[in-house]
Amino acid sequence: MSEHLPREVREGLDEARRRAARRRSRLRVHVGGEVFTVLRLWEGGFAMEARGAPALRGLVDLYDGARHLSECLIVASAEDGDEVICDFKRLTPVTDRPPRDYARDDDAPVALLPKAGPRREAL
Repeated sequence: MSEHLPREVREGLDEARRRAARRRSRLRVHVGGEVFTVLRLWEGGFAMEARGAPALRGLVDLYDGARHLSECLIVASAEDGDEVICDFKRLTPVTDRPPRDYARDDDAPVALLPKAGPRREAL
């Protein structure tokens, strides 16, 4: 049905669709000092808008709004129409704790309580 519409109308509809996808997506890729909107994310990669986006390769940071989600190691990126498709080799989630090199016991204490001293009564 869209082939029956004039070219200007089709281009306007495509631009509105791209704008809505950018507005809807909270995912962002941070590369150096630049930030790019991620349009789609799947198991082996992501797509972002081609306009103004460089061909990415190497380590980039993936954010959901202000929350740092993961680090991605991009091995290939190619332009496909009005999108840049980036394939990553590794997607490492970011945590707020350092990694452990041992297994935690299920019944291990969560925290240690300080040694109780003599009790002071209120005056």
